[in-house]
Amino acid sequence: MPPELTPDELLTTTRSVRRRLDLDRPVDPETIRECLRIALQAPSGSNAQGWHWIVVTDPDVRAKIGEFYRRSALPYLDAGGASDDTYGPERRVVQDRVHGSARYLAENLHRVPVLVLGCLAGDVRTVPAESQAGFWGSLLPAAWSFMLALRARGLGSAWTTLHLAYADEVAELLGIPAGISQGVLLPVAHTIGTDFRPAAREPLESVLHWDRW
Repeated sequence: MPPELTPDELLTTTRSVRRRLDLDRPVDPETIRECLRIALQAPSGSNAQGWHWIVVTDPDVRAKIGEFYRRSALPYLDAGGASDDTYGPERRVVQDRVHGSARYLAENLHRVPVLVLGCLAGDVRTVPAESQAGFWGSLLPAAWSFMLALRARGLGSAWTTLHLAYADEVAELLGIPAGISQGVLLPVAHTIGTDFRPAAREPLESVLHWDRW
């Protein structure tokens, strides 16, 4: 059983989980439904609730999505990806670890027992630049609520969008109709252990601007 977490503990220890996803343990479909019901309580613009969720457990379909994901992710990672030197030497060790875990996920996405795609009604390609934040703001809170609900139940996930280079191919594979935009791909599994901790972050004062920049 996962540990009982206070709200602050839940919010500060929900991590992007890649290497510690249990690729061999099945996930109860009802647990996914429970977490999605919680996700549906999130706010959305004008209360439109335009989200759609595609839960993929079929091994053959997961394999095909995994192939599209690798086609996008591996060139990105080979080019530097998350270990880019722009982060500075003090964060290089951490970023190298992130890079390694991202590569692990790319190589093993097809083995993750559940893939959840969060989608939103509307064609993002027709949304003006000034409206993009509002558009995705109707999906992101729900997806994060889903990840928090997973954590509370001893499961984990990682926010990833690298499959979107092949969004049209994935849409055809899954029968996603025109006018529906994919926003996130969430690999879901039980975690290996539940002892996640708050991550090191830059001091608040380095990013806080009060009244003006």
